[in-house]
Amino acid sequence: MSQITIKDKKINTYGRLPEIGEKAPHFELVRADLSPATLKDFKGKRVIMNIFPSVDTHVCATSVRYFNERASKLNNTEILCISRDLPFAQKRFLDDEGLKNITNLSDFRQGDFGKDYGVEMIDGPWAGLLSRVVIVLDEEGKVLHTQQVPDIDEEPDYLSALKSLL
Repeated sequence: MSQITIKDKKINTYGRLPEIGEKAPHFELVRADLSPATLKDFKGKRVIMNIFPSVDTHVCATSVRYFNERASKLNNTEILCISRDLPFAQKRFLDDEGLKNITNLSDFRQGDFGKDYGVEMIDGPWAGLLSRVVIVLDEEGKVLHTQQVPDIDEEPDYLSALKSLL
């Protein structure tokens, strides 16, 4: 179990983040067209997993915009923005913002992703949502970088995530 804060209140998250060097756990999430997406779909590509509570909050939206801008400059890299927002809300956000370089994936069915990746908040006002985390994977799905953002109102360390791909 890890702890983060929301407005100075301690919140617990389920489990732990995957360790650097280990294989990322399998996942099955939902694309905008409601089709499934699994980790195997991204084999052979480097992956930045930008995980957050909701695209309809300021910091979450800022992180999606930031990674969208950077994605066009990265070779063989897929940016996955993952939340428990409905796929329709995720698509609306991308369309409204004109963002084309990322893939939104939804965990709205609340499968094992939040637990397997150690990112589900288990108490507090946002219990059941995903905490703010960045996980970077190599082409084989091995973890290169993780960051559990300690305060939900803070942005992730974008540069450290990107540097892990160099």
